[in-house]
Amino acid sequence: MKTYDKLYIGGEWTSPSGKGSFDVIDASTEEVMGRVPAGDAADVDRAVRAARAAFDAWSRTTPAERAGYLQKIQAGLAARTAEIAETIAAEVGMPIALSTMIQAGLPTLTFGSAAQLATSYRFEEQTGNSVVLREPVGVVGCITPWNYPLHQIAAKVALAMAAGCTVVLKPSEVAPLSAFILAEVIDAVRLPRGVFNLVSGDGQTVGEAISGHADVDMVSFTGSTKAGKRVSEVASKTVKRVALELGGKSANVILDDADLSRAVTAGVQDCYLNSGQTCSALTRMLVPRAKHDEAARIAKQVAEAFTPGGAFDATTKLGPLVSKTQQERVRGFIKKGIEEGATLVTGGAEQPANLPKGYFVKPTVFANVRNDMTIARQEIFGPVLCIIPYDDEEDAIRIANDSSYGLGGGVWSADVEHAKRVARRIRTGQIMINGGAFNPTAPFGGYKQSGRGREYGKWGFEEFLEIKSLQL
Repeated sequence: MKTYDKLYIGGEWTSPSGKGSFDVIDASTEEVMGRVPAGDAADVDRAVRAARAAFDAWSRTTPAERAGYLQKIQAGLAARTAEIAETIAAEVGMPIALSTMIQAGLPTLTFGSAAQLATSYRFEEQTGNSVVLREPVGVVGCITPWNYPLHQIAAKVALAMAAGCTVVLKPSEVAPLSAFILAEVIDAVRLPRGVFNLVSGDGQTVGEAISGHADVDMVSFTGSTKAGKRVSEVASKTVKRVALELGGKSANVILDDADLSRAVTAGVQDCYLNSGQTCSALTRMLVPRAKHDEAARIAKQVAEAFTPGGAFDATTKLGPLVSKTQQERVRGFIKKGIEEGATLVTGGAEQPANLPKGYFVKPTVFANVRNDMTIARQEIFGPVLCIIPYDDEEDAIRIANDSSYGLGGGVWSADVEHAKRVARRIRTGQIMINGGAFNPTAPFGGYKQSGRGREYGKWGFEEFLEIKSLQL
């Protein structure tokens, strides 16, 4: 069991102000696998003061110096790949092979790409009689979720530090252990004191203290839309910058000329990645009405091949959800779909018979879904696919845009240019054309209630920079 009883503040492992703690639960076995401290507002204040004290010197380091530290952190994470993958597979439930590639691999790459950005980015440019400077925003509060715990941390912490900011990190108390591994790596590379600070705790206590702290210049938050609204509300009292990456209900538009089998198969696979616990998951599959029944048949076959099981079982294709709370929430949505008249093609709300323990939900497909149904409107965050028929292309675009969210999406067509034309009309931050792969250097973020701001690449880097003009 991984037990941590100290926070990382000002370059030291230090005891928290209180005595509380959070148990970390193995999603596959329901057993306690770790424990972390429950920080409080006093701990946040200490961390912010340490970050503020470190900011002046860190912001004046050269980009090459910052890149050097980021590369050392990248190497330290790479050396602990297996440990990180195993830890997150147990916490979150992602099958170990995927966890190794995604949960451990992507954040390691992000620290490397942040180092490259630091040295390649143009921090000054001339326009007319002015020199325009881009400078670090200051102390950044990073509040991160449990579904891709280290990946989301890296997207904020690595780019903020590359920009010259200092950070205070609050990881999710549900899956916090990889954040402590990162702190150990950072401590080992002797990053200057106070540049990185870690305070574990819950959102109501630590998250709100970070969001409202007068000496935090920016909050970067990833999580639910409801929580993001609260972060914005608290942060507004100090008029600090807020970047939000929130929920999604992404539409996967399969056009009439697309290869239906390929598109549906890929769509189910995307929906079920990380057991559906992905904010940009393609959870609404839009298909021509004449092809609806065939699409449902294909989806049923693909879904039933997603074998549920423990994260470390080699035959597992669909791991558990992260917690009992999440399991019950997803089951509630499945029951609601049935009550509202959607056709249950496969799956359901019952615990898989062969898995009496663990937070498992059957891979579920609904057909004949209307876009006004609860399961089509709200983010479920589980392995639940909604197949929605449409009448023509205009109807498909209307349904895709008929959502309070706008984070991800997909368009499938035999003609790439046709797909791109449709994609341009969908109000969402990122769209995969014919299953285009996720690009960690492209901007990621949403329209509407999916948030504001972008992460990754130079666009995410610029979120952590202020603009100053010198008139000559």
